[in-house]
Amino acid sequence: MKRREFIAAGAGLAASGLLMSRGRPAFAATSLKFDSYVSETAGPSWIDRWFLEELEKRTNGEVSIRSYWSGSLNKVGEHLAAVRDGTSEITLISPGYYQAEVPVTRGLEWYFRMNRSDALQLVCRDVYEQFQPLRDEWEQRHRSHMLYWTTWNYAPLVMREPITSLEQIKGKRIRGYGVATDVIERLGGIPVPMTAPEVYQSLERGVLDGVYGFDFITAVAYKLHEVAPHFYDIGDGPHGPAAVVMNKRVHDGLSEDVRNVMADLADELYAGKFAELYNDALAKYVETAKAEGVQFATFPEEELAAARAKVQPAEVQAWIDEVATPAGIDGAEMQRLIDEAIAKHDPNGKMLRPSEIAAGA
Repeated sequence: MKRREFIAAGAGLAASGLLMSRGRPAFAATSLKFDSYVSETAGPSWIDRWFLEELEKRTNGEVSIRSYWSGSLNKVGEHLAAVRDGTSEITLISPGYYQAEVPVTRGLEWYFRMNRSDALQLVCRDVYEQFQPLRDEWEQRHRSHMLYWTTWNYAPLVMREPITSLEQIKGKRIRGYGVATDVIERLGGIPVPMTAPEVYQSLERGVLDGVYGFDFITAVAYKLHEVAPHFYDIGDGPHGPAAVVMNKRVHDGLSEDVRNVMADLADELYAGKFAELYNDALAKYVETAKAEGVQFATFPEEELAAARAKVQPAEVQAWIDEVATPAGIDGAEMQRLIDEAIAKHDPNGKMLRPSEIAAGA
């Protein structure tokens, strides 16, 4: 049965009790756990909730989802092992928390290289299809099936006190995540690794001067603007490629019809639903942020260009030299594929940055 035929026929079959999978292995589950370390209002959660809700609808109840948000099933840093070992069936993985375990995937994480977050999602998809070591990292090493690539939209520089130039980052203690810590350091700040739940209190107490690498939606959802209301667009492009993956054994044990529905949903995200969902969410959060006192600002283009030059291509070259080469990964080839994908997709990106929405773009 073709995917779309299954979707159209599912309601009638389910009503008559005839919807069933042929030859499903005994270990296949129709009640699946989705396990996320962030809240259901965090950035990528808007995408994840749509996918999971549609999966239930389009399989007419053959698949039901139990969602565990905010690390209620596994703590931060435990999710990769959980999905690999089958403790969780589906989970969100942010590579910055697993830098030693996903060295190839880290080659997708950088700043100041492109403009649109929906384009980054497509870059990740294309490179995953083209670069075998990236697929092997997930499918072989971590026994995971890639449901879809996602991103953490955009990461403003969030400061307790206003700054008038990027030079004023020097000496400031700024929370970072993943390669965001590298950006902070290259721009003269002091990067402070810290888990998300600790950030608000650290800003409030003055332990931190600011935050970078915290996506806009999550920053507002976590109320960081109450203690750090100055949001700066530093021209860094999209933030935080991430992956929603499923235990491969469980995925392969589902019926072909259910697997096809999952693939169709991913295709819809890649075809524009991702940008549609995120643009709606970003608009709502910009409205909330403005009403609650957030000050949006950016810097002159020459200053943004100077910041870009401090970060790229040094950031990418550091991954090639310090991560890829020691691990036997052809980092230069992977980055060539990335460059091709950026050139293909970035000009067509449609996801607005919060500063653009705030300015009425």
